[in-house]
Amino acid sequence: MKYLLIFLISISNLIALTNLEVAQNSENAMSGFGDATSTMDMTLINAAGQKKIRSMKMQVLEGEDEDKSLMEFLTPADVKGTKFLSYEHVQKDDDQWLYLPALKRVKRIASKNKSGAFMGSEFSYEDLSAFNVKKYIYNEGDAPLKDGLYVILSKPVSKYSGYTKLISYIDKKTFLVQKMEYFDRKRELLKIAIFEDYKHFSDVYRIGKITMKNVQNDKTTILIWSNQKINTGLKSKNFHKRYLK
Repeated sequence: MKYLLIFLISISNLIALTNLEVAQNSENAMSGFGDATSTMDMTLINAAGQKKIRSMKMQVLEGEDEDKSLMEFLTPADVKGTKFLSYEHVQKDDDQWLYLPALKRVKRIASKNKSGAFMGSEFSYEDLSAFNVKKYIYNEGDAPLKDGLYVILSKPVSKYSGYTKLISYIDKKTFLVQKMEYFDRKRELLKIAIFEDYKHFSDVYRIGKITMKNVQNDKTTILIWSNQKINTGLKSKNFHKRYLK
């Protein structure tokens, strides 16, 4: 994977790439870590600038046609023990479950509700799924370049998506996403995400910070990852639904 990525980056400076090819290269730059663990801080900022900070631990496992992730809230006390499990499919809508410790029950997130806000943040359940090019339709033709960034327009395949289109700004040299714009079902700009502080693990990158700004309600959510490790030996059994309880 490492040498393939280097080759693709090299030839991108010589020939034009289509929108789909740029998206595929971007996915390749972030794939191949096997599994990963990390801690994450989620900062919620309301329109008045008031902040709430939540911390959690995360586990992620790559698969052929199905990635899995498990998130557990550690602080503050009112959300401690809340867990979110996701099976991210390519050929169908993702399976997602939320464990609420106060009710001691597991809630399944229906496909038609994936556009809902996750735990009061500006990230939707849909946003928490791993990126896969097969989940989107891309414009035909060469990808336009602006200030060293490819500007890619894509449309979700799922009929339950909360977005009509996304515009991605992808670095020409690294193929890492720098910014994304999300358009709602009314085709109006809803959110802007800024991607920063990528961590390089030999031949794969992991995101370090995402700032999600909702331009319609003036709220912001910031995610910051730390203590990131890859290839830790996680197995599919570590993501069984029984771990939610």
